[in-house]
Amino acid sequence: MNVLIEKIVGNLADVGLAFKGELTLTGEMEVLMNSIFMNKIPALWEKLAFPSTRGLNSWLDNVKQRLDQLNAWKDEPSKLPKVTFLNRLFNPQSFLTAIQQVKAKEGIELNKMMIFTNVTKKLYWEEDLPEPKEGALIFGFQIEGARWDSQVGQLEECMPKKSFSVVPVVHCVAGLVPEAGKEDKNSYRCPVYKTEARGMTYVFAAQLKTSKHPPSMWVLRGVAIILDVEGISDSYAPNK
Repeated sequence: MNVLIEKIVGNLADVGLAFKGELTLTGEMEVLMNSIFMNKIPALWEKLAFPSTRGLNSWLDNVKQRLDQLNAWKDEPSKLPKVTFLNRLFNPQSFLTAIQQVKAKEGIELNKMMIFTNVTKKLYWEEDLPEPKEGALIFGFQIEGARWDSQVGQLEECMPKKSFSVVPVVHCVAGLVPEAGKEDKNSYRCPVYKTEARGMTYVFAAQLKTSKHPPSMWVLRGVAIILDVEGISDSYAPNK
């Protein structure tokens, strides 16, 4: 994040000096200004940043949100955050691995564990949340192709004309990988991706309850959780 911020500030300072005639306007600066004019993330910044499909304005807002979370940790390093915005981390996999590493202190081998997800009834991340005895509370999941029904606590079909649905606060814990044939048949292993592009942005598989509909239905529909979605605030509670 430091490298990215320094690059953004430095580039904009150079452009400002070029406009004043104190610095020669280079081809690199022209490309940068064209990207800003077109509301696109400049390639110079994109290669240092996190995967994103946002426009520049939304992307800069998101950079600030990510920076705010990091600053909160930096200012009070001894205080564990009540809820972690997983979608505001450069590398969400490392955070989930850390949950497993803490569990490994109990003598469980790291390569025999996985992350289990339990969607809570807390719709909003600022609600009064109890401190978890293990694992961590996270926020920032948005389901594409389905929705989370908070009334019954399971996956349901999308609302009309709404392809995305915000998921309530999720409790992530580490545990042993189930033996073959002992997996929860009423749970959909929902792939989690960083962006709508999916592909190489895969993070892990979350478990979502689906007793009303078979998991195969969501597989055929390509239902997935996306962490970074433009136009949907990751700080709002989902619709009931």
